[in-house]
Amino acid sequence: MDERLKKQMDFCLEIDKEKNIFRQTSLSGYGRKENDAEHAWHMAIMAYLLREYANAEIDIGKVMIMCLIHDIVEIDAGDTYAYDEENLKTQKAREDAAKERIFSLLPEDQKKDMIALFDEFEAYETPESRFAHAMDNIQPLILNHSNEGGDWKEHDVHSDQVYGRQNKTRLGSEILFQMADELIQLNIKKGNLKK
Repeated sequence: MDERLKKQMDFCLEIDKEKNIFRQTSLSGYGRKENDAEHAWHMAIMAYLLREYANAEIDIGKVMIMCLIHDIVEIDAGDTYAYDEENLKTQKAREDAAKERIFSLLPEDQKKDMIALFDEFEAYETPESRFAHAMDNIQPLILNHSNEGGDWKEHDVHSDQVYGRQNKTRLGSEILFQMADELIQLNIKKGNLKK
């Protein structure tokens, strides 16, 4: 087999492990916990469907790739729950090490491309990264809403924590932030989310 193709296939097999990284978010309607690959797929489809709500013009293909690759590093780094203050302190170091190992499986040009996309997503500075992050914030919110706040209740999450995350959504989409605000308020009223 050609060396370039072998490296690409090694990477393709490695990322299959993302299906074994389970998140703290349950599937809709009280389902099992979702895995990282399901989360990334869901985000990418959402980004495509909701692109008209981006605050700025975006390259939707780039957004979708960011959505699909943003959690590949969790194969090594593990999932860090959005509201786990202790593990958030070490998240960047764990993910940087994972990024280097996993993307190094690729041919050098593709490694550079993937790392650039991953780093752009993490930097939160471009319209594409901000919209991709909006998907990363909205996707678990709608799942929590669908299961009557089950994951929030399980982890004793308060509304100010959810707002802390969702306030960043408005950088990518003011309209989707307004929807998030409505869902948060509704879940506070229902007692699914502590105020």
